[in-house]
Amino acid sequence: MEKRRLGRTGHESTVVTFGTAGIGRVSQAVADIAVGQILEHGVNHIDIAPTYGEAMERMAPWMPKIRDSMFLGAKTRERTRESAWQNIESCMHRLGVDSFDLFQLHSVGTMDDLDAVTGSGGALEAVVELRERGLTRWVGITGHGPDAPRIHLEALRRFDFDTVMFPLNATLWRNSDYREYAAELLSVANDRDVGIHTIKMLARGGWGEREREHSTWYDPHRRQEDIDGALWWLLSQPMHTAPSVGDVQLLPLALDAAERFVPLSADEQANVVGRQSPPLPEPGLGILAAD
Repeated sequence: MEKRRLGRTGHESTVVTFGTAGIGRVSQAVADIAVGQILEHGVNHIDIAPTYGEAMERMAPWMPKIRDSMFLGAKTRERTRESAWQNIESCMHRLGVDSFDLFQLHSVGTMDDLDAVTGSGGALEAVVELRERGLTRWVGITGHGPDAPRIHLEALRRFDFDTVMFPLNATLWRNSDYREYAAELLSVANDRDVGIHTIKMLARGGWGEREREHSTWYDPHRRQEDIDGALWWLLSQPMHTAPSVGDVQLLPLALDAAERFVPLSADEQANVVGRQSPPLPEPGLGILAAD
């Protein structure tokens, strides 16, 4: 699998990261199969958070075997310095590690969130102290909502984050407002040598009132052909790595697509975007209804 330098971190991350949300609500046996799959494909970067169900407990047995060969990125969704520190210590205990490569402020998707984490006594102070103690090398920020790129642009004005993580996919690219801020964030991050993670790689729309066929909170692509197009479009953008889809059934399809990735031309990229036709919109991401 192709590797890309994750900005100033210098880490050569595989273009697909192991997004562990998918193993948070499955058995250890099922999680072990997923871990085996990512190792078989050479994935060398883990994305994990305390809010991903029991993902930390599922990964803990593996950490003594793979920690030295993995770039470990974790997160806190807490907003104050004190609660963030408690959360960080809990992460270490649950995962069975004593340090991280990257620690991020999680789900900062509104200006209120950003004000809280970057203000006096905010969670950013805890993560900066974590770095000062040598318990993480890098500090990042993540966001999941339709305003995430705009908020992250402001975040980079307030603090020199080492990485950003935000939604990006061909279906979202249909939204001109989202596309404008996402393109600006990609440009600014690359200019400043900030590592770029892009999430929601396979989102095609929302569930609405329909029964959910997969564990993802959005409606994902599930045919290999559609997954190929979605992932190849994403990897043709100036980003670095994409946390894998949060469903263990779809994980091997995404890994297979990543192994076969060849950059798409501008016309091919436009064709992929043009083929996106969400069955239902997903306002939580900014995915619009089909034309």
